[in-house]
Amino acid sequence: MRSVQSWLDEYSESHQNRINKTIHWVCVPLILLSIIGLLWSIPVPGHLAARSLLLNWGVVFLIATLLYYFMLSWRLALGMTLVALLAIVIIFSASHLPVSLWRLSLAVFVAAWVGQFIGHKIEGRKPSFFKDLQFLLIGPLWLLAAVYRQLHMAIARY
Repeated sequence: MRSVQSWLDEYSESHQNRINKTIHWVCVPLILLSIIGLLWSIPVPGHLAARSLLLNWGVVFLIATLLYYFMLSWRLALGMTLVALLAIVIIFSASHLPVSLWRLSLAVFVAAWVGQFIGHKIEGRKPSFFKDLQFLLIGPLWLLAAVYRQLHMAIARY
């Protein structure tokens, strides 16, 4: 299995431009939230839904994603666990807005991807996921790794 540092380094190669990086700081979290919101909106079988308000496809996606992150780096995965919990709170709150969650999530998803492609146009490089779809999961880790560095957290060995 490839190291997390290898993934982050390769992701960084197509994210050097200051404007593209700024766009990613806004759009990557919005894309993550919108995907969770879209999946949250898919009905689960009735007998499962009755057992828990939080048993839904969005949470299943987060659990699967966290398992992947723990395989790459337990330190980053712990941070992403906090991010996942925050995402659950945000999506749960958004699910009580007057607009349907799936419509809101779809609008955010489309707008954030437009932003991402504008950022890569400015950068002059294709998005990393064109090379490998796993980079779609690396983007949030890349942002978290930057937060760890800013906080001077021990991340020399993720």
